[in-house]
Amino acid sequence: MGIFEKYLTIWIASSILIGWLLGLVIPSLFTTISELTIFNTNVIIAILIWLMIYPMMCQVEVTGLTKVFVKPKGLILTLIINWAIKPFSMALLAWLFLKIIFGSILEPSLANEYIAGMILLGVAPCTAMVFIWSSLTKGDPNYTLVQVSINDLIMIVAFAPIAGLLLEISNIEVPWSILITSVVLYILIPLIAGVVTRKILIATDDRRLSKLIQLAKPLSIIGLLLTVIILFGLQSDTISTQLRDIILISIPLTIQTLSIFILGYVIAYLIKLPHNIAGPACLIGTSNFFELAVAVAITLFGINSGASLATVVGVLIEVPVMLMLVWVVNRTAKWFPG
Repeated sequence: MGIFEKYLTIWIASSILIGWLLGLVIPSLFTTISELTIFNTNVIIAILIWLMIYPMMCQVEVTGLTKVFVKPKGLILTLIINWAIKPFSMALLAWLFLKIIFGSILEPSLANEYIAGMILLGVAPCTAMVFIWSSLTKGDPNYTLVQVSINDLIMIVAFAPIAGLLLEISNIEVPWSILITSVVLYILIPLIAGVVTRKILIATDDRRLSKLIQLAKPLSIIGLLLTVIILFGLQSDTISTQLRDIILISIPLTIQTLSIFILGYVIAYLIKLPHNIAGPACLIGTSNFFELAVAVAITLFGINSGASLATVVGVLIEVPVMLMLVWVVNRTAKWFPG
């Protein structure tokens, strides 16, 4: 691992602090950024998210997806957690906490926006950061790559319908055209670009692909940190004045993350998955593709919306909680075969 992976929490925390302070000192900068939109899409955020996603998509080996079916249990566990349980448990917890338990202290319209952001997080399984979690737990890199690749392909067709359904059930109006456009912009196009790039480079010299990924990795890191800075800069006033809401959002998000991990890890233990597959399989289902959730929240509800804030809180919660779960996976390796 490089210095970024080793000190991930420090870099994210520093970006959060820098963004918040810049938002308080020079709010006009972030106002200008928020106004740079084309067809309801913020140009700066879109570029940064592409920087994060594209290097990862270049690693998707479509022709090798069948290899995972030699040992299908890990894949099946991942898919069940990601698509049959996690989106619905997130929506349920969001509604339970923000409408029922905290309903008396939150404005109904604002609570709906927070719920929308949490739903978008729940429907977006992790695709980029999971490579870091897998590396930290000594996971099987090839198996992890194939799991992520299949998740990406499913996301193309499943993200919009599931997100739209859960948002409508929560009485949140869904602009379907914008939702579908977001899927095309942030999943389909980067995936096609990555697969084509991979095919071209491998056809000439497979070492060129490794070089491209290594060259793009710093850009991906910069994209992540700048996105966090911008998001927290845009939400600086809200963070300063609505710290209570951030805490309220973080409670169900934390419960969701821990519950999904425990469920997946117990099942992995019961079906006797090898440790190098069990760890990544559960961590994929536990963490979120927050880059996509943030982008879609901004596109659907606006860059200063409660939904965008909820996805940003997801970033804040995910990194320290996931690092704790990585520690748990490493400490319990002896429970699993291999």
